Amino acid sequence: MENLFSARVGLVAALSLTGFAAVAQNITVTGRVTNTTGQAQPGVTVLERGTTNGTSTDADGRFSLSVSPAATLVVSAIGSTTQQISVSGRTSIDVRLADNETTLNEVVVTGSRATEGRSNILTTSPVDVISAREIKAYAQTDVTQILTYIAPSFQSTRQTVTDGTDFVDPATLRGLGPDQVLVLVNGKRRHTSALVNINGTPGRGSVGTDMNVIPPAAIKRIEVLREGAAAQYGSDAIAGVINIQLKDDTTGVQASSTVGQTVEGDGELFQADANAGFGLGRRGFVDVSGQFSNRSYFDRSGRDTAPLIYKGTSGGNYPSGLSDDQKRALKAEDNALIAQNGFNRRDIRVGASDTRTYGGFLNAAYTLAPSSGLEAYVAGGVTRRTGRGGALYRLPTQTTQVDLSIYPNGFLPFINSTVDDQSIITGLRGTVLGFQADLSNTFGRNSLRYDITNTLNASLPLGTSPTEFYAGTLVFQQNTVNLGFSRKLVSIPVISTLNVAFGGEFRVDNFQIKAGEPGSYANGLNEQGRVVTPASGNTAATYASAGSQGFAGYRPSDATDRSRNNVAGYLDLESDITEKLLVSVAGRAERYSDFGNNLSGKLAARYSILPDLAIRGNIGNGFRAPSLQQRYFTNSSTQFTSGELREVLTTNNDNPLTRAFGIGPLKQEKSKNYSLGLTARVLRTITLTVDAYQIDIDDRIVLSSQYNRGNATVNQILGSLPVQGIQFFANAVNTRTRGLDIVANERLTLGPDSRLTLTAAANFNETTVRGFNSSAIIDANPALQNTLFDRSQRARLENGQPRSKINLSADYGYKIFSANLRTVRFGEVQTKDANPARSFIDQTFSAKWVTDLVLSAQVIKNLSLSVGVNNLFNVYPDRLYQDPNNNEQSLNYSTLDATNRGRFLYSSNQFGYSGAFYFGRVNLSF
Repeated sequence: MENLFSARVGLVAALSLTGFAAVAQNITVTGRVTNTTGQAQPGVTVLERGTTNGTSTDADGRFSLSVSPAATLVVSAIGSTTQQISVSGRTSIDVRLADNETTLNEVVVTGSRATEGRSNILTTSPVDVISAREIKAYAQTDVTQILTYIAPSFQSTRQTVTDGTDFVDPATLRGLGPDQVLVLVNGKRRHTSALVNINGTPGRGSVGTDMNVIPPAAIKRIEVLREGAAAQYGSDAIAGVINIQLKDDTTGVQASSTVGQTVEGDGELFQADANAGFGLGRRGFVDVSGQFSNRSYFDRSGRDTAPLIYKGTSGGNYPSGLSDDQKRALKAEDNALIAQNGFNRRDIRVGASDTRTYGGFLNAAYTLAPSSGLEAYVAGGVTRRTGRGGALYRLPTQTTQVDLSIYPNGFLPFINSTVDDQSIITGLRGTVLGFQADLSNTFGRNSLRYDITNTLNASLPLGTSPTEFYAGTLVFQQNTVNLGFSRKLVSIPVISTLNVAFGGEFRVDNFQIKAGEPGSYANGLNEQGRVVTPASGNTAATYASAGSQGFAGYRPSDATDRSRNNVAGYLDLESDITEKLLVSVAGRAERYSDFGNNLSGKLAARYSILPDLAIRGNIGNGFRAPSLQQRYFTNSSTQFTSGELREVLTTNNDNPLTRAFGIGPLKQEKSKNYSLGLTARVLRTITLTVDAYQIDIDDRIVLSSQYNRGNATVNQILGSLPVQGIQFFANAVNTRTRGLDIVANERLTLGPDSRLTLTAAANFNETTVRGFNSSAIIDANPALQNTLFDRSQRARLENGQPRSKINLSADYGYKIFSANLRTVRFGEVQTKDANPARSFIDQTFSAKWVTDLVLSAQVIKNLSLSVGVNNLFNVYPDRLYQDPNNNEQSLNYSTLDATNRGRFLYSSNQFGYSGAFYFGRVNLSF
């Protein structure tokens, strides 16, 4: 070991001396980059050819770089012709870049395995490219929020009072589910979250990818492929693919810090990040990034309208049988107790939870053999996010859930989460027999731990319950091995070029549920637990609730450790048949150990009608494998209705109870994708893309609603089990999604020192349920069929997210100053009650415009300052329906929405409800 360590020290010393010798021979070249009109060009990349040594120009277009006297500088910028300039010993070089309308758009790699990338208006599929500059332009510091306000087809909002979903934002593309979009990092499959969304949020029953664990400072750009690509990338790529490219430059250190808060004085944010790039001689680079973010909660709850806090029923209502005079007297007593105890009727938190995130990412590569181009690379990161969110308040009258000797005024349980995420990509790439070869291994792990505080287990003897519990952990792990080959052939008869790509993949998934401590799920000290008398006056005794209030812990019977593997092979052909016609064909075969085989294919083409006008389209089929979380998630929870103890099971599809409903094992969702679009360039400075699409999905997986013993069939299936309800996953519905994407960009030079970029983008989509898949048992009972996928779930799937989103932005720069103005229109959403008899509380929330403004100044070369407002006009969604009889003064209290009781004012499915957010940011570069 000592010899090995000495050898490493010697190697480092040798490399250091070599690097020192090289630096000692270098010269410093300074200069200024302008366009054809003499306007300064900031942000232009200046590299020493053949190395990773480079820099970028400042706000005045100036640069300084230490290079070899015989070096060649490569000067490049989007929208300009790249220039290569020989230094020849000079120390001062000025560069004038010419516009190049063929490079006005970013070159993309997502959606094609061609050896050379194409501009995103020259591809067969629509791709959005979001640069690092756009990512840092506004106040959003989470990846999902950044994408929501930049990419119209992408949607994500923070949820509240939804257990684990409070801490892992469900994110969707083209109106489909969180698990129907595939996320890549540096082109490699990213692991999903351990969390399965089981609450009433967008994507209920689905498992998404937690993109917020990736620091924005680590991101070079994000490519959003808006098209089904399962034939190219495998499972999940039904709606499209999001490829996050990590930074790979060596231009020094960049750091920033953002502070802000909402107009209400809450939701404080402090965020700091940094990125550093270093060259490894002429052979490689190391790029490291880190982020710390602390976001405080904001609360937009309303007053609890329960008429009685201390003297009422468990729901806060008047006991039955009282006259109006008796109700008034009871109300007076209750008001006196409220005043005496200082009870605050704003008793829950509705809004974003407290979260703290810290983590780091690495991206590095090193050329092992320059002659063959053999390169080793590594990328990955470690992130921890802790959070604290509230559940529903337990009133002092809820005697089955409260121990008054511990909480005489009731209590608000808090769900504390710890999300740990680790990933690492390692690989080798080079040339083998004329093919570009890439061998990689990608490992990812995501875990979500629950700790419940300010709580109790009401079933324990009075005064003995702890007030905090460890409630268990969810874990998901994935390891993927990829081997791919690609080659561009140019000497093929008839066709201009042919790019051939093929390869294979082997993946292992693992899902675990770890039980909580006994007190988090235990039912007292015996099988029955503590006996209580309900506050409603009913003398019939009942049992107190078992487990920690707010979130009952996972039980040993819930614990699981399941794995599966899959093997895949793919072939991808892309050819410029002629100078005008580009055709792409892809096919993929997969075999999963838990459900079998799948074969998918795709045909795409682009045809240039005129030099600046082309049509493109694709047809293909895809699939999504059921996640392990959906296959094996099991949970037992205790719920109460009118003081009655109710055990509810969430069972997996291997459970005999699920099979008793006629529901078989989960199988893959199958899709058919169609798209047709056009791309155009108008007046050289304007690019336009319009793409229409249709996505048909069969056997879509949903989480059923709760089946209760009130139904004779359910009662027979549950038999003597001590449970009153059950729910499960099933391939229950077939859907069709149709939509239209429009993107237009224009870049204008208004004078020697001013520039303007205009963007208009929109997505319009509509999802409809075309059919249901159940079983003979469920079909024979209409009540069972309606519960499998009730009208509330259908509304959430069809109308629970904006059916349209329009993004308009203008970025103006004048000398050292810039202004960014953006307004986003979030289309209407709808909610429906599960019970058709309560359809009168169905609601449509109207479309709203949300406007952001940022003003910036490049004070000196290394320092820029920004101030801004998100949601400049303090726009909120429409308010939720409030029952006029559901108020604290009413003597005829209605229980139509007893859970809400006036505390939830807004829906969180459109764009959130934090209101205006003011912020300041400092950017440093070295």
